[in-house]
Amino acid sequence: MRVTQALIRNVQQRGAKTASICQGRTRSWREFTGRVARYAGALRALGVNDGERVAVLALNSDRYLETFYAVPWAGGIIVPLNTRWAAAEIAYALSDAGVSVLVVDPDFLAMAREILRDLPAPPALILLADDAAGEVASLDALIEAHESVEESTRSGDDVSGIFYTGGTTGRSKGVMLTHTNHVTNSVQLAAMMNTPAEPSYLHAAPMFHIADALCVYMVTLLGGTHVVVPRFEPADCARALAEHEISDILLVPTMIQMLLDHLDQAPRQLPALQRLYYGASPIPEATLYRLFDALPNTQPVQLYGQTEAAPMITLLDGKYHVKTGPNAGRLRAAGRALPCIEVRIVDEADRELPRGEIGEVVARGPNVMKGYWQMPEQTAVTLRGGWLHTGDAAWMDEEGFIFITDRLKDMIISGGENVYSTEVENALYQHPSVAQCAVIGVPDQRWGERVHAIVVPRPGVERDAAALMAHCRGLIADFKCPRSVEFRDTPLPVSGAGKILKTELRKPHWEGANRSVN
Repeated sequence: MRVTQALIRNVQQRGAKTASICQGRTRSWREFTGRVARYAGALRALGVNDGERVAVLALNSDRYLETFYAVPWAGGIIVPLNTRWAAAEIAYALSDAGVSVLVVDPDFLAMAREILRDLPAPPALILLADDAAGEVASLDALIEAHESVEESTRSGDDVSGIFYTGGTTGRSKGVMLTHTNHVTNSVQLAAMMNTPAEPSYLHAAPMFHIADALCVYMVTLLGGTHVVVPRFEPADCARALAEHEISDILLVPTMIQMLLDHLDQAPRQLPALQRLYYGASPIPEATLYRLFDALPNTQPVQLYGQTEAAPMITLLDGKYHVKTGPNAGRLRAAGRALPCIEVRIVDEADRELPRGEIGEVVARGPNVMKGYWQMPEQTAVTLRGGWLHTGDAAWMDEEGFIFITDRLKDMIISGGENVYSTEVENALYQHPSVAQCAVIGVPDQRWGERVHAIVVPRPGVERDAAALMAHCRGLIADFKCPRSVEFRDTPLPVSGAGKILKTELRKPHWEGANRSVN
């Protein structure tokens, strides 16, 4: 299995059909693949050999899509970077992965230049644009200047991409995903949804995110059309859905709410939209009910998983997205295991629990990561016994549906982004006014969960929540920063081992809820 094989097939079978549409540019599969092969030639000329890492820091575009394929075509490993990260987080990922080439678009060129000045071995730069910017060559010029090269033979268990996710120790982890991981999940999703050949998919969710990357590979596998908008804007998304007769889209719940709010103000029929995938965080039932009413011909599909599973573990399809009838009770479920994946609920000793008992979700299958980049100890812990330990607490019913109840990992999911409390606490502790702090997730109507900081200040210092939040923004991505701060005069509750009891801190905020996460 290799991710680039789909390009060869598409040229053979539907070479003249549309591959990508973006900002007025339309390219066929023959044109798209030709550009990828020459792009790979440019990468090899820059020294990208088998296993070399190429990072991408850019908004969505057809050129980003080409990068997803040019890097493995050249034999390299793609490293998509979160565009919402702070400069220090980007610099860490570039150094940790040992990136040899950094691909940026004009929106991030100035930031990239500043970051590279401080790196001891800065990578080469490529600009995703028509024209160069000073000494930085443009992608289109490089493609024009280089010949096509043969497709790399890397495949199967070879690493195709490194996707960074937050870390419980404050250090981000690079998740190594293989060609088999990506192809397996693409085939599984297409089969489960009975997706027809040549779907039309809208990339509105960020392409650096593993959820949208899943759809990059699946749509290409099926020879469909990639329609790309730079970022999610409700009006632009609704317009593209209608104008391009989009059949499939993936959005996080916050985006769905924003799209529905826009459709309330500017109603629009979307008869072509057949499947709306959502994931990254559970969706409020009230939002689902609005979705049923606003888009009655669209099938909502919940995908549950994590980056380490590339990312799918379970799926809840449209027949369970109903208000009434025998399937109505499944709406709170995260779905059932995909065909090639085994899922269990286990106790602390990794023994499978009886149905209905709460334990940790573990999974195994060909979609599970190869491991964490240069983190053998954390890899061994997460993949112990041959099973991916998700850190999610859940129970399973008699028909294999899992119901998430809590998180065993110290993680918050806000607006579809994972936030590890340790990363936020590390930033807070660097402020001189903070004596003790804990970061928890509290319910939020728009974001699902809100990052909330509880701070015990040092004696005699001013209590300034705005200053603490501004301090954090200089160290970590904005979405990780506290949205609310609570000050306390007494020390935070701790266990006998001295660990802060976050369960106790969370209780008042989640009182009356039937689960402890959103």
